[in-house]
Amino acid sequence: MRVLLAEDHPSLARSIADGLGQEGYAVDLTHDGLEAAHLALSNPYDAILLDMMLPGKDGWAILKLMRGRGNQTPVLCLTARNAVKDRVRGLDCGADDYLVKPFAWEELLARLRAMIRRGHGSH
Repeated sequence: MRVLLAEDHPSLARSIADGLGQEGYAVDLTHDGLEAAHLALSNPYDAILLDMMLPGKDGWAILKLMRGRGNQTPVLCLTARNAVKDRVRGLDCGADDYLVKPFAWEELLARLRAMIRRGHGSH
């Protein structure tokens, strides 16, 4: 399973990427929204873990761009923005799920497995 992880906090990003690697996922990691958008649109991923507050292009803009171009890769938003309006905005922009930081590692893995299982998978 190939996953794109777009997270601007370096130590958290490395921790998530390492953990996913231990779970058998191949992880492409970026800390930048412009690069995340480029990677999401030019590579086939089984899922994308997307921070909403990335530099260069935020997660909401990336979601709108992806969905506008017909990219239906499952997206899990990872963010500290926990207000209902932020969660609604993420889901309305095309996210498949929304997980607020800090989160339990087991919950992240379960949500990721569930998204992939639902098999949106058309890139």
